[in-house]
Amino acid sequence: MPASTDDLPPDLAQFRETYVSLFGSLPPLPAARFELSGEVDPEFLRLTEQLRAHAFYSDVFDLKTTHLILFGMLLVEHNAAAQMHALAARRAGASWQELHKVVELASTAGALGPANQGSAMLKTLRDKEAG
Repeated sequence: MPASTDDLPPDLAQFRETYVSLFGSLPPLPAARFELSGEVDPEFLRLTEQLRAHAFYSDVFDLKTTHLILFGMLLVEHNAAAQMHALAARRAGASWQELHKVVELASTAGALGPANQGSAMLKTLRDKEAG
């Protein structure tokens, strides 16, 4: 059972609540981190959550844009957490068109990466052969 906010110091309980605000509930992976790290090494949990808060909540990107970016990054990594960031983006106002455009961008980036790298490698080999 995940640590409740009653079992955590106030600052960690507040960090935990940000997940519920974003996703509507506490996802399993952060729940496990809060439960275990909250007991074993709360300072590590605090530092981890401070890093996350610094990156996720800024005056550079709004919440919707942050989660659209995270959705795309995690899609490219084939990370199942991408779905949670799509949910957070929707809750922050992202349209289906915006989310789909991120899917299109991630698909294109994934497809063009090997084409670009492979072509560059082959050009290097050809240039070496040509002397």
